[in-house]
Amino acid sequence: MTQPRVAVVGGGIAGLSLALNLHQRGMACDVYESVPEVRELGVGITLLPHAMRELAALGLQPALEAVGIENLESVFFNRFGQYIYREPRGRHAGYAVPEIGIHRGKLHRILFDAALQRLGAERIHTGHRCTHVTQDALGATVHFTDAQGAAREPVQADIVVACDGIHSAVRKQFHPQDKLAFAGINTWRGVTRHKPILGGKSYMRVGSIKTGKMVIYPIVDNVDGQGNQLINWMAEIQRPGDAMNDWNQGGQVNDFVGIFEDWRFDWLDVPALIRGAEQVLEYPMVDKDPLDQWTFGRVTLMGDAAHPMYPRGSNGSAQALIDARTLATELARQPDAVAALNAYEAQRREATSRVVQTNRNVPPDFINIKVDELSGDKPFRHIDDLISQAELREISDSYKKIAGFSLEALKS
Repeated sequence: MTQPRVAVVGGGIAGLSLALNLHQRGMACDVYESVPEVRELGVGITLLPHAMRELAALGLQPALEAVGIENLESVFFNRFGQYIYREPRGRHAGYAVPEIGIHRGKLHRILFDAALQRLGAERIHTGHRCTHVTQDALGATVHFTDAQGAAREPVQADIVVACDGIHSAVRKQFHPQDKLAFAGINTWRGVTRHKPILGGKSYMRVGSIKTGKMVIYPIVDNVDGQGNQLINWMAEIQRPGDAMNDWNQGGQVNDFVGIFEDWRFDWLDVPALIRGAEQVLEYPMVDKDPLDQWTFGRVTLMGDAAHPMYPRGSNGSAQALIDARTLATELARQPDAVAALNAYEAQRREATSRVVQTNRNVPPDFINIKVDELSGDKPFRHIDDLISQAELREISDSYKKIAGFSLEALKS
């Protein structure tokens, strides 16, 4: 069959993984990224088993393992540093692939370099910011500007896949009333050189959003040749009425460190971790309400452009990777590219909507929220006085099932 001309708008995780999946199936595409130069930016990200399964299928697992840290366990504590629950993760929990903490910039670089090598540099176009898409019965046209706002030559394609993120211009075109949903939760992210915590292979959730929460995990081992790790952390607090953090500016430690000032445990000094950060970025905890339609003729949405979700449970990247494989499979399977877009949406839209709603209402750290409710947000004698480990495991397993990375789901 004649291959469709595919324009991928956005060269992030979704766009690059779609390009690699299409190439793996013998199909070509062109990727259009807004930034003029790809650099290793950002902080940490966790690659859960369902994300790693997709990346392993693209042949990227060795490169990722070489620069990340494999998680041994996930551990939950209250804000007094008291142990709540732990569970093994990744291969240690019986999965075929590891769970890896990695610098987001390094993940992006591995995807970008693989796309350059496999597709060819002529297929990767930087400095192309999409403004809108037009279409007719014969094809679609993508309209761009450069970094300075000057118009670029429009691009013709048979189908367009918008992977242009939470601020997607294409999503806004088809859903003009679309807006961010902010529930008063602000976050600050940082990376700090620090000696290994709890053995150096633990993903830690401490506290809960009403009184302050920290997510902490290592992303680079022996970062300085002296045994210290680069520790990724995210601080969160929900204070209704607070203004939304601005993700276009750096974070100020004094804006939030007071929340954690007395978080000094025998296993970690949290305010020292925060103050030792090499870089702090502020973000609002935002998502968008699930859409009732992603696909409009020759155009569809993918990744954060389709289903932006709270950054809880490391699920945004995983769902984007699954989107990419699903659409590539449909495009390779059937001759009608527009029908393939609709088949992709039919498989992915409701599934991701459930994850969006679960991340809002019953996220992975619901364990901490539940324990705070049972304890009255006070120290307890022993966690078993409040709730059993089996009940806590059930909460954790329920989230994995909805998000699509239960052990049973990934064995099938």
